[in-house]
Amino acid sequence: MRLIVGIVIICASVIGGYVAMGGHLAVLFQPFEFLIILGAAIGAFVIGNTGAVLKQSLGVIGTIFRGPRYNKAAYVELLGLQFSLFKLVQAKGILALEPHIENPEESTLFARFPKFAANHHAVEFTCDYLRMVSLGSNNVHEMDALMDEELETHHQERERVVMAVQALADGTPALGIVAAVLGVIHTMGSISEPPEVLGHMIGGALVGTFFGVFIAYGFFGPMAQALRNIYEAEAKYFLSLKVGLLAHMSGQVPVMAIEFARKGLMSEDRPTFAEIDQATADLSAVS
Repeated sequence: MRLIVGIVIICASVIGGYVAMGGHLAVLFQPFEFLIILGAAIGAFVIGNTGAVLKQSLGVIGTIFRGPRYNKAAYVELLGLQFSLFKLVQAKGILALEPHIENPEESTLFARFPKFAANHHAVEFTCDYLRMVSLGSNNVHEMDALMDEELETHHQERERVVMAVQALADGTPALGIVAAVLGVIHTMGSISEPPEVLGHMIGGALVGTFFGVFIAYGFFGPMAQALRNIYEAEAKYFLSLKVGLLAHMSGQVPVMAIEFARKGLMSEDRPTFAEIDQATADLSAVS
């Protein structure tokens, strides 16, 4: 909804302002100018990015429309999951986690938290580090550094997509100039035409410059910023996992470990202490 509102405001302001000053909409319809700009932009995008980035980029529009995938309910569930895991360890020892972390698809504990269970990366992250702990790797500082390295790699993979869209925004105005120059060249080849025809052709050529700048700063640039904001918000989910796991490894009791995990969340999504206390009140360790 937010994206649609933004698009409507941009188009209404630019096109509406143009019409209000007496401009003719028909002049703005220059399909070959659009073809030159968008076709060249897509070609440059393909040249400048790896196959993995191109594959990730296919879902960019959907991601922007969807927004961050985690809300307060998702964080309440995540903290509840961590509480259950840590209570199980507290009650039965670290080896009690083995059936859950070795076969997460069949885990009755994970099944109680469906949004988490459906997040392959989050499940893998949790199981990998709990498995290391069960194998005897309990140096909190080393685990902290290793988690940071993994999360930084995940961040870089997403940042590549953001930078690819930003590069598209940066290059499109220049491609608009290319289209405008080609339009002027075409106009010069028709210099014998009457002034009204030449005027129309020059106006059409200048639409290339307008369109390149318009989509760069009205759409591609904001899309890159929206992606960055979404990815940064979603990164908090894994930060919460990291902080909770490290607090547990350092010996914090379950209720304190999830309080550590709660504190790193964005204020607009962070559940209150009372909400988490209520959510975990009926949770019991699952063997």
